[in-house]
Amino acid sequence: MADGLLAMTSAPFPEGGPPPKLLDRVRTAVRLRHYSRRTEKAYVDWIRRYILFHHKKHPSTMGAPELVAFLSWLAVDKQVSASTQNQALSAVLFLYKQVLGLDIGPIEHVPRARMPDKLPVVLSREELGQLLKQVDGTMWLIVAMLYGTGVRLEECLELRVKDLDFDRNQVTVRRGKGQKDRVTMLPAGVKERLAAHLVTVKGQHERDLTRGDGRVVLPSGSIASTPERRWSGAGSSCFRRHASVEIRNGVHPLAFTCTNLSSRRR
Repeated sequence: MADGLLAMTSAPFPEGGPPPKLLDRVRTAVRLRHYSRRTEKAYVDWIRRYILFHHKKHPSTMGAPELVAFLSWLAVDKQVSASTQNQALSAVLFLYKQVLGLDIGPIEHVPRARMPDKLPVVLSREELGQLLKQVDGTMWLIVAMLYGTGVRLEECLELRVKDLDFDRNQVTVRRGKGQKDRVTMLPAGVKERLAAHLVTVKGQHERDLTRGDGRVVLPSGSIASTPERRWSGAGSSCFRRHASVEIRNGVHPLAFTCTNLSSRRR
């Protein structure tokens, strides 16, 4: 089985137990570097595909030729996009350099795909109006925030109550792309509906607290240092629970529309 192979590792066995599985080591290495959850999932998926493509051979027994063969298969047979091919390459290189600590040798002949130059496609006001007519409630707020603030879908879904400043008309995006914080504008057209929505969020949080729940997801470094923040209403998610979005296991169907809209803005 593939899982049995992925349990193999070049590191010595830990005392008193079996060696960690290879993909678990990948997850640990990704989290130590504070990469996003989506990057973690993508890297694990690509590394698994790389191993299965080579009939479950352990990566420590392979090198640059096998990597070139995998990337060529993706480009020629699967006809993946340039960005997809580059992501697969980054994932496998991460495995060798950061997890296995191996030098796979020169990779000058790896067919690095080039990103095509594309002009952005921006929705007109009429197109945006047609889109907003198809949604309501929390979904309307998410779409309006994507268009009005220019944030990415995942950044929007990660917004917390404390990230919204109604007095300054600002939205703080925390740990965005490249793990960087930034500030963007809060659209005037969404303020009234957003404020009403946050009243609902606060009420839900208070009901959760009475049931002994109501904890919020915190960055890994904050859980031990400030555990009381796990119960803070200011740390509550603005949209995730109310949009029925699972952080690790899937996305609301409308997210496909939101992703398309968000990508057109960039």
